Amino acid sequence: MRLATYNVEWFDALFDDAGGLIADGSWSARHDITKAMQTDALGIVFTALDADVVMVIEAPDTNRKRNTLRALEAFAATFDLRARKALMGFSNDTQQEIALMYDPDVVTARHDPRGQAPVPGAPQVAGAPRFDGTFRIDLDIDATEDKVLFSKPPLEVEMTIRATGEVLRLIGAHLKSKAPHGATNRDEVMRLTITNRRKQLAQAIWLRARVVEHLDAGDPLIVMGDLNDGPGLDEYEHLFGRSSVEIILGEGDHGLYDPHASKALLRRLGAQPTTARFYIPQEDRYLQALLDYIMVSRDLRPKARRWRIWHPFDDPVCWRTPELHEALLTASDHFPVTLDLDVQV
Repeated sequence: MRLATYNVEWFDALFDDAGGLIADGSWSARHDITKAMQTDALGIVFTALDADVVMVIEAPDTNRKRNTLRALEAFAATFDLRARKALMGFSNDTQQEIALMYDPDVVTARHDPRGQAPVPGAPQVAGAPRFDGTFRIDLDIDATEDKVLFSKPPLEVEMTIRATGEVLRLIGAHLKSKAPHGATNRDEVMRLTITNRRKQLAQAIWLRARVVEHLDAGDPLIVMGDLNDGPGLDEYEHLFGRSSVEIILGEGDHGLYDPHASKALLRRLGAQPTTARFYIPQEDRYLQALLDYIMVSRDLRPKARRWRIWHPFDDPVCWRTPELHEALLTASDHFPVTLDLDVQV
């Protein structure tokens, strides 16, 4: 079985309100790329992945007029993808949903959120609240309780493999960016960056609490998505000691595993895996970063055969296949990550 996580930059802009693809010459939300170019590129990438399950980060929007599932299933039908059924959890107001695409002949899947549902005014009970609720934590050790929300509540999935009945738990996550949007001077940049990192680490602690609950219950677990963070990613990390990636991974018997994260943690200097590529206009160069992960619980490690970053320059097959190479660069500023699990399907 192949699982993938893929952050598709402004996927929403490629659909009309009826969920139909807008594959024309108008500009997409990507710089200097038309909607037809991005749509065709995404078709090539998704077809090449040939995944049984895809966690889509920045999936098309759901609101009064638009529907994430309708859009993704129309996309799958256009390109005759096996992962043709879509599932999502709690919607958000960012126009960037988290959704699952899957092959219904291989697995069944349902949204299965855990934790206390939001109750206005109710105290927080033991354990992690439901992801559309509020997490109460003292972020800056000032004896004052802070209230943390997910701008994009993680997607919790109970997935069953049809051939065997084996049940896996999936959590799709897109943690808040640390970018200091709105800052006008260096002091504001520092203040906003530190504030955003505190919030992101609180989200990681919240997510980690849910991970521990599943591991204590003996659930085979996969956490996948864009964590917008990694060891050594910015100069403020030393203020907090750990990145959100390290918090979610944990350690020991309750640890999760991702080989790319492990490699980055062991090698703070030198070449590291990367899953995203951004243009920095002020410096006229590209920045590469490791942001996307597929983390597995210890019981799944013996079945985990291969993690792969579909990087157009670093992956030999992607580099040697011109159509796929160009499609990866056109489709998004992130590249897919896949995991091949040795399970009967």
